[in-house]
Amino acid sequence: MFAHRRLERKIDALNYKVDLILQHLGIQDLPAIPAEPIRAVPTAARPAFSWAEIDALLLHDKKIQAIKRYRELTGAGLKEAKDAVEQRHRY
Repeated sequence: MFAHRRLERKIDALNYKVDLILQHLGIQDLPAIPAEPIRAVPTAARPAFSWAEIDALLLHDKKIQAIKRYRELTGAGLKEAKDAVEQRHRY
């Protein structure tokens, strides 16, 4: 029971802080949160894909950053990106 109240107080404090930040930034209304999270970036909004960035990261042994960048550029899932980068890294 006390843990539940403590969580409610924390949520209230966070809401208050968010309200202060929004007020400071001059934001009046927040857009509604969609029921389903957006999974992929529309094709038109995606930057052009090039292996050059991925190869540069792999050259500097930054495999995790390469996977992240691959996901940003292609909209791929984690498993797909990991497999693609690992396949590229072998050669």
